[in-house]
Amino acid sequence: MRMLTHPPAFALSCAAALMLSLAAPVGASAADYPTKPVHMVVPFPAGGTTDIFARLMADRLTRALGQQFIIENKAGAGGNTGTEGVARSDPDGYTLVMGTVGTHAINPSLYVKMPYDHIKDFVPVAFVAGVPNVLEVNPQKVKAKTVQEFIAEAKAAKPPLTMASSGNGTSIHLSGEMFKQAAGVDLVHVPYRGSGPAVNDLVGGQVDVMFDNLPSSIGQIRAGALRPIAVTSAQRSPALPDVPTIAESGVPGFEASSWFALFAPAGTPKEVVDKLNAEVLKALQDPAVKQRYAEVGAEMRPMTPAEFGTFVKSETDKWAKVVKASGAKVD
Repeated sequence: MRMLTHPPAFALSCAAALMLSLAAPVGASAADYPTKPVHMVVPFPAGGTTDIFARLMADRLTRALGQQFIIENKAGAGGNTGTEGVARSDPDGYTLVMGTVGTHAINPSLYVKMPYDHIKDFVPVAFVAGVPNVLEVNPQKVKAKTVQEFIAEAKAAKPPLTMASSGNGTSIHLSGEMFKQAAGVDLVHVPYRGSGPAVNDLVGGQVDVMFDNLPSSIGQIRAGALRPIAVTSAQRSPALPDVPTIAESGVPGFEASSWFALFAPAGTPKEVVDKLNAEVLKALQDPAVKQRYAEVGAEMRPMTPAEFGTFVKSETDKWAKVVKASGAKVD
């Protein structure tokens, strides 16, 4: 029997074809992406600020890339429930999460047991929007019109005023905790499963005060259903130019802002991440998007994925100090 010392040409060609078939899907999927609908998870209920920006960006990405970007609201545990699901998803670019300062900077320090690693389990895709929070009250239940009047009213209130939030660990919650510490007031925290239901109860008088993200409350503010006392950002918001900052209202150094951004599961091809980042940056230059951002008081901060990753790490360090100072912990 003759022994073959070299593989026959047919075997080599088959092996080469197999290697190409295994390698092709990664390159092809990145080049052709997306070839099917993309699911964008919002880890909070519909109606809140996270949902507002997710739907705006999903609409623009659907138009630009020719495939439907489908919003899925999966609320719970201060955003951890929906975010964890994305962390466990296939890293193919077809499942994304609209993360927040809460899910990717605050919760890691706030929650005793985190169901995901916000750095290792995700790849940063694109910064979508930054917004101030607004100290707002139900005008039928709270008389104060300035920060100092609110502090005095809160200190005198028996029982204490109730403070709604979109959930434990959100920037809305932590902004309130920061204020309580800085102003020396007692407010009873009432967490909700998102900003939408919290604002509804604030308008309805079930709770007294909230430090909400400006976009999800600005409609109620303009309608007179809620009274803005001050914004939490370092500068006044162009959307509410007559509303002062908390810092300029007698609580020096106070600053707490929220942000919203797209993340994909770790391992998502770089080409897919770069493509999504580029399309988000294009969307942010759309005049209609710019107008919408101006209406709700949102800020644009164009970043590459690498720049955004550095930003997330710096925000994690910043909020870890806030959480420690507040003494807040969630089991």
